[in-house]
Amino acid sequence: MPTPDQTRIDQDRARPRILELWWALRPLTSVIRFMQSGAHPDDEMSGMLAALAFRDGINLSYACSTRGEGGQNDIGTEAGADLGALRTREMERACDILGMRMYWHSETPEDPISDFGFSKSGVETLGYWGHARTLARFVEIVRSERPDVLCPTFLDVPGQHGHHRAMTQAAHEVMSAAADPGFPSNLPLWQVRKLYLPASSGAGTAYDDDEPPPPATLRIDGSGEDPMSGWSWDRIGQQSRAFHRTQGMGRWVGLSASGDWDLHLAESHVAGPDTALASGLAGTLGALAELPGAAPIADALSAAQAAIEAAIAAFPDGASVAREAVAALAALRAAREHCPEALHDEILHRLDAKEVQLSRVIRLALGVEARCRTGEVFLLPGQSSPLAVEWTCGAATSVDVAFELPDGWSVGDGVLSLSGSALPSDPYRSRYDPADPAAPALRLTFSAAGERIETRVPFEAEPVVLPAHTVSVSPEATLINLAGTNRRMDVRFRDIRPTGAELSLVPPPGWEVAMQTGAATLTAPNAAEPGLYQLPLRLDGQAASSLRLIDHSHVAPTARARPAELRLRVVDVAVPNVRVGYIGAGNDRVDHWLTALGADVTALTDEALASEATLAEFGTIVIGIFAMRFRPGLAEAMPRIHRWVQAGGTLITLYHRPWDNWDPDSIPPRRLEIGQPSIRWRVTDQTAEVRQIADHSLLREPNRIGPDDWDGWVKERGLYFAKSWDESYRALLEMSDPGEAPQSGALLVADIGKGRHVHTSLILHHQMEHLVPGAFRLMANLIAPRQ
Repeated sequence: MPTPDQTRIDQDRARPRILELWWALRPLTSVIRFMQSGAHPDDEMSGMLAALAFRDGINLSYACSTRGEGGQNDIGTEAGADLGALRTREMERACDILGMRMYWHSETPEDPISDFGFSKSGVETLGYWGHARTLARFVEIVRSERPDVLCPTFLDVPGQHGHHRAMTQAAHEVMSAAADPGFPSNLPLWQVRKLYLPASSGAGTAYDDDEPPPPATLRIDGSGEDPMSGWSWDRIGQQSRAFHRTQGMGRWVGLSASGDWDLHLAESHVAGPDTALASGLAGTLGALAELPGAAPIADALSAAQAAIEAAIAAFPDGASVAREAVAALAALRAAREHCPEALHDEILHRLDAKEVQLSRVIRLALGVEARCRTGEVFLLPGQSSPLAVEWTCGAATSVDVAFELPDGWSVGDGVLSLSGSALPSDPYRSRYDPADPAAPALRLTFSAAGERIETRVPFEAEPVVLPAHTVSVSPEATLINLAGTNRRMDVRFRDIRPTGAELSLVPPPGWEVAMQTGAATLTAPNAAEPGLYQLPLRLDGQAASSLRLIDHSHVAPTARARPAELRLRVVDVAVPNVRVGYIGAGNDRVDHWLTALGADVTALTDEALASEATLAEFGTIVIGIFAMRFRPGLAEAMPRIHRWVQAGGTLITLYHRPWDNWDPDSIPPRRLEIGQPSIRWRVTDQTAEVRQIADHSLLREPNRIGPDDWDGWVKERGLYFAKSWDESYRALLEMSDPGEAPQSGALLVADIGKGRHVHTSLILHHQMEHLVPGAFRLMANLIAPRQ
C-alpha cells in the first residue's frame, strides 16, 4: 500500500507542467463547442473526444442522464445510489483528463432519471424517467452550455439499451425545444447548429443493433498522435476511461494508431456542404470577427487571434507564451467590453471560455503553482482540520492567494473550520468543470504586463462534509427466520454524532427492545408476522442519517447519507442441514445472507481450495458472481472442485459474464455457454412471468416455489443467461420480456456422478440485498444437497 506522499508523487509525475501547458494551449485554437450526450458514465467516445480536444482544440462537454446506479461494480460493494456517487467521482476524473465539462440530468439520488436497470425500450425508459422532466432538464443543460454540435453516443434502434435509445430520442427533441421560445425556461434560447449520430453499429458483447447504422457523412480522422506526449488519441482516451474502474474500463491499446470515427449528420442549421466538423461554423476568434455586425470588435478579435497563434508558436518558451497570451487576453477583454448587444448571445460565452483558458495558460507559462490540502478529508459541522497551503510565484512578481469557500467554511491560522450550520457535501452535484472548479478552491490573482489574471485551482483532496446527526448501524438490513429458533437480533451503533446524543429506536408493536450503550437487542414475538419492518433511528429527537463513506484510491472521496433506519425482513424459510462453502471475490454478500437465514456457511480460503480433504467437509459450494475473474487461483482449482462434485458435492455457480474467465468447456463440470450480447440473454422486466417448465426437487424442497416467490423483485430477473448447454443439464424455468421469445437459461441443473451442478443467472444476490423473500426461499433450495 503506497504512502500518501508516494501517491502524490505518482500523481505529480503523471502530469508534468510542460505537458499541462501544451494541452492548455490547444483549446485556444477553436471557439467551437461540442457536446456529447449519453445515458451512463462511460458511454462517452473517449478516443474521439481526445482528438477533438487536443488536436482540434474543440471545447468539450458531456451531458449524461444517469449516474450509472444500476451498473456492475468490479471494485467494491457499493450499489444503487452509493454506486452512483462513486461513478460520479469516476466520471469527474475522466473529465479531468479530457478537459471536459460535465452535466447530469439526474440531480439527486431520488431523481426519477436514474439507472433503474437494463431496458430494451426507449419508450419504457422515458416513461420511467418522465419524458417531460427529461426533456426539460436537457433544455436547461443545452441553454446553459450552448453547444454548436450535439452528438449522442448510440443509435435509437432495436437491440440497443433502452437508456441509450431514450437519450438519442431526447437529443433529436432538444434540437428544437432549446430554441423554442414557447418552451418553459428562464434561460436564453439556444439553437444547436448540428446534430450528428454515430455512423457505426453499437453491437458488441452487450448490445446487438437490429438495424444497420446510417451512412457516414463525415469521418473524424483518428490518425496521428499528440506531438508532445507521443500518445495516440485512443491512448489518451483510454487514460480517461481507465477511471471508470467500477465498470472494468480501460484497455491497453498498444502503439497502433487510432481508428477513425464515422458520423452521420442528422440535422443541420448551417449552410454549405458538411466536409468537416467546423463546416458552417465560426471556428476561431478571427472567424468571429467576420460575423455580420462584428465590425466594432473585429480588430480586437483579430488581435486576440494573432496573439493566440503567436503564443502557440512560442511554445515551449514559457516567458514568450505568457507574453503573447497576456496580449490575447487584453484584446479579448476589449472585444467583450465593446461587443454589440446583438452579438451577445453568439459571442460572449465564447469569450468568457477563452478568458478562463488564457488565464490558465498564463499561470502555467509563468510557473505559478499552488497546492492546498486538509489533514482530514471527512468532516462534521463544527469540526476543524489542519490546512496546508503552499504556492510559488514562478516568474510572476507576486501572487495573491485567497480561498473560495462554501457557506459555513472559514480558514484562519492554518486551520479549516466548519460552522455548525455547514451543509453536507453533495455526492450528486449536477455540474463539474475541471477548468473552473467550484468552491472549495484557491483563487490565485496576479498581474502580468498590466493585466490582472485570476484563476482557480481545486483542493488536492476536496473535504467531504457529513451531516450533523449521524449514526452507523450494523447491520442496516437483516433477517429473522421464523423457521429457526432465534428471535433475537443484536444491533450495534457507532460513530454517533453529536457525541453523547441520545439514540432512540421504536420497535414494532409486540416486539421488545433493550437499549445499551452503543447497541440494542430486538426480540420478536413467536407470533411475529412475516413482512418488512422499517425502524427509523433518531438522535436527540431529530432524524438521523446513516453514512456510506466512499473512498477509493483512483478518485476523490465522497459520501452518501440516507435516513438511518434498520430494515428487517421476517421470513419463514426452511433451510437444509448442510455445510456450505462460499467462494467469493467481494462482489456480493451471498455468504452473509445465507448465514442470516440460518445456514452453516464458511468462506473458503485459498488453502481450503487447494485441499481435496477440506473440500470434502462441505456438502455444498457456492461460487459468487464474477469470482472466476476476480478470485485468484479459482479457475485453476476447478478440476479439483469437479472431482468433489463427482464424489457427491453440490456446486452452485451464480451469474458470470463470458469475459469473467468463464471457459464453457473447462469451468462448469459439463459444457455450459453464457450468451452474449447480453441484451439477447437477459430479462429486464422484474415483473415478467416466471414459468416452471420442469418438475424438480430444487423447486419443491425444502420450500415449494410458487408465483408469490417472484413478487417484489427489483431491477430485473436476471442477465447473461446460458445460451447452450450439455444434455446433462435441465432447464427449470422460462421467462421473457414483453414481445420476446421465452428464455430458458436462467436456472439449469445437472446430476454429475453422485453430485450436482446448479447454474443460475437470476440476480439472487441483488434481491437478497433488497430483502425480497422469494430470493431467500429459492436460495435455500439451491444449497440443498442431492438426495
